[in-house]
Amino acid sequence: MQFDKIAVIGERELALGFKLIGIKDVFMETGSDAMSRLASLLASKDYNLVMVSESLRAGMDQWTLRQAETSLKPIVLFIPVPGSTASQESVKALAKRVLGVDINMLKGA
Repeated sequence: MQFDKIAVIGERELALGFKLIGIKDVFMETGSDAMSRLASLLASKDYNLVMVSESLRAGMDQWTLRQAETSLKPIVLFIPVPGSTASQESVKALAKRVLGVDINMLKGA
């Protein structure tokens, strides 16, 4: 899969970092504005990857969270805000959720 359409939703600290590396569709939004933006990006299917601040996950309603976690286009990744102590999804859990691959099974391969 080619990730040519990428969007980022989150706090200023997070958004600016991605903007600096060249991602054009960066939305510095929090709260209900961020939830509305995520819902519209999920519905549009225009993006291949949407990166969302981990801090926004706690404020999501169950329907939106389920949509984000099960969406294949776009794939939604929750990423920690720089400097936060929020719980982070392990690489193993992320690979299992996003790719459907248990990387523990690949060790012997």
